[in-house]
Amino acid sequence: MDDDARYRALLAHDARFDGVFFVGVTTTGIYCRPICRARTPGRARCRFFRRAAEAEREGFRACFRCRPELAPGKASVDAISTLARAAAARIEASALNEGSVDDLAREMGVTARHVRRAVQHEIGVSPIELAMTCRLALAKQLLHDREMPLVDVAFASGFSSVRRFNAAFRERFGRAPSALGKRGHVRSTPTITASLGFRAPLAWRELLEFLGPRSTLGVEVVDLDALTYSRTVSIGDRRGWFRASRSTKRDTIDVEVSASLARSLMTVTSRARMLFDLDAEPRAIDRHLARDAKLRPLVRGAPGVRVPGAFDGFECAVRAVLGQQVSVRAATTFAGRLAHAFGEPIETPIANLDRTFPTAARIAASRAEAIGKIGLTRARSETLVALARSNVVLEAGTDVATAVAALEAVPGIGPWTAQYVAMRALRAPDAFPDTDLVLKRVRDRADAWSPWRAYAAMHFWRN
Repeated sequence: MDDDARYRALLAHDARFDGVFFVGVTTTGIYCRPICRARTPGRARCRFFRRAAEAEREGFRACFRCRPELAPGKASVDAISTLARAAAARIEASALNEGSVDDLAREMGVTARHVRRAVQHEIGVSPIELAMTCRLALAKQLLHDREMPLVDVAFASGFSSVRRFNAAFRERFGRAPSALGKRGHVRSTPTITASLGFRAPLAWRELLEFLGPRSTLGVEVVDLDALTYSRTVSIGDRRGWFRASRSTKRDTIDVEVSASLARSLMTVTSRARMLFDLDAEPRAIDRHLARDAKLRPLVRGAPGVRVPGAFDGFECAVRAVLGQQVSVRAATTFAGRLAHAFGEPIETPIANLDRTFPTAARIAASRAEAIGKIGLTRARSETLVALARSNVVLEAGTDVATAVAALEAVPGIGPWTAQYVAMRALRAPDAFPDTDLVLKRVRDRADAWSPWRAYAAMHFWRN
């Protein structure tokens, strides 16, 4: 899109472009989402940006009416380099909240200078500036819906001190944090709620119907009556849980997170976005897939179908291995046994939610014979141990071809498992496990569905 096309979308307040670009108004110094209902400025007063961080870099402040921090992000098919995309994904998941750019670069196997140059060149801001935008966006959202003291908001947003938080917020928004939300004393609460924006339509029930039969006993709970998804969380030395539901007032998924995970809130919300595929552009995807006569009735019957992601890449890969050549029910049973035997117990207020999924380190330190006691074959048990010891990076933003090759190098993992993991853990929209019993019937026409073959796969699996 050129700027004139963006302005036409702005005039129409077209929701399909929410999060695709932001508009800065030169006379007010404010930047907005294209759906903002404030009076539309004249064309000459508009500057357009791909990302909120770019607008803030140029001195624009976020609109308090349309709240840009709630805008859905763009999916991983954005036209930025693999390194910049991977770095940005990790930064948005709080990589720089408790670490440095040097630490991030070391984890990615490159130099800090290379990370800085890639992010600056492709995104237009430095890694530190991107991290600051993410922190302040989360802080602003929490303040608008404030149910927690300012000090808790500061730490939940990734700041290491209240003083730094106050200074950064005042510098960016031109007012003190205390000027937003509720006035007076606010008590600490046992949970924190964050709202994750998405582009409608969203087939939320269909998403839960997919996750439900695959939920690991003790680790995940899907309630189709209440339309909620809950799970336990283990991040570093922090343990807790979250529960997600669709808002009845706006296009957001509301995520209630236990206070024990307050300092990991950015990580939890970032992973939840990926789990629910909230950065997808459903209208574009549905329009493309509906061109196929075989897919058209499926798309029209469930508009906005998402590809369920993974809250944890290793967990997803383990679940895929357990699902090899067995039914979904059998794989789910094995996953529950594995969690009970090798996960950690945890107390939550949600019934049947009492275990964390075993970490890669825990499985890597185990013997295949011990894992086999849950009912697995020796070969399958050895595959799980080899997977845990492989150190394959299974995060969004990782180069898909490299990760798939690394997975297939693990004994016992073939193309189906690797492509399934690519669909979910790597967020690859064109991944397509064509050796699947259902998908092999339609693989001769799958090229026409690219680059959204993963979404086509979800439609066929549903039906």
